Amino acid sequence: MGFSLSSIFDTFYLLSWKEMVMIAIGLVLIYLAIVREYEPTLLLPIGFGCILANLGMSSYQTFESTEIINGQLETITKSGFMKVLYDAGISTELFPLLVFIAVGAMIDFTPLFQTPVTMIFGLMAQAGIFLTMGLAYATGFFDLREAASIGIIGAADGPTSIYVANRFAPQLLGSISVAAYSYMALVPIIQPPVIRLLTTAAERRIAMPYHEKPVSKRKKVLFPILVTLISGFLVPASAALIGFLMFGNLLRESGVVDRLAKGAQNELANIVTILLGLAISTKMTGEDFLRPMTLGIMGLGLVAFVLDTAAGVVTAKVLNLFLRRKINPMIGAAGISAFPMSSRVIQRMATAEDKNNFILMQAVGANVSGQIGSVLAGGLLMAFLAGL
Repeated sequence: MGFSLSSIFDTFYLLSWKEMVMIAIGLVLIYLAIVREYEPTLLLPIGFGCILANLGMSSYQTFESTEIINGQLETITKSGFMKVLYDAGISTELFPLLVFIAVGAMIDFTPLFQTPVTMIFGLMAQAGIFLTMGLAYATGFFDLREAASIGIIGAADGPTSIYVANRFAPQLLGSISVAAYSYMALVPIIQPPVIRLLTTAAERRIAMPYHEKPVSKRKKVLFPILVTLISGFLVPASAALIGFLMFGNLLRESGVVDRLAKGAQNELANIVTILLGLAISTKMTGEDFLRPMTLGIMGLGLVAFVLDTAAGVVTAKVLNLFLRRKINPMIGAAGISAFPMSSRVIQRMATAEDKNNFILMQAVGANVSGQIGSVLAGGLLMAFLAGL
């Protein structure tokens, strides 16, 4: 049997231009993850998975095989293992929910208990989601379900974006996931210009003394339970999302399952993140991704981030009209769910205006509130669209 050099390049010749472009995009994502350190824990597996998904690998596809059954040769349709991974983890919504357990186990809600007013920003900073949803629908290029899936990018919450997009617009999952995690990584670039545009230097220098008070273990344990119950009653569609987030936090705060809490923070988070990234990449084929609407999704996702940031800042400025002790409006911008990146950005901006101004803990309070707010926003969208 002779050796043909051309056989080595068979796969290359079979690749379409779209698949070549997607391989290049996968390489760019890997570059951003490794060199720029933009959300590396997810962009790295997504980028590598994107390359694999466009090499024509049977592991990413549904294929036919012949088997002898009851003495007869029959053709059976099978799914490659990556397709099985997608069906098991994304289609069932399992992976995003497991990520919420890990995230909940990492969050300390103490800063929120110290400054309860910051909960308002965690709720109001989600306004950009609904505004962008309306804008996307108004363009005429997206139906209402697709518009909602695009709007949720503004939550700055990757798992929620994946959860909602998979339910209402699975064909857009790849581009929505990339947009969500890319913009989360770009929070230090996106938020400062918006904040500066909406605030004065004097407002950015407003000091907010932080007086730490002891928080009882009872309050920390009751908090995730009560949030789950109240959210479940008010927004039943958010029960799974908020429940898994709060369950992770209960593991952390109970004090009796440290091994489980640490396992959720580390092993569970790491394993599910790898599987989630690879599973998402199955939707990043050239046919699915390289469409004009992808650019629209990326643009509208950016708009959602900007509007969420602006909504938080404007909410703080409105509150200041009625408060004797003023709030630094920059705190409102931390109401998005990008934790802890946004709160760090706010502190750096405060330090740039006044090196003695320390508002990090108040920003963290708004930031962890955004975790709850983004999940509730996702639940509201699901409840609204369920009947359509």
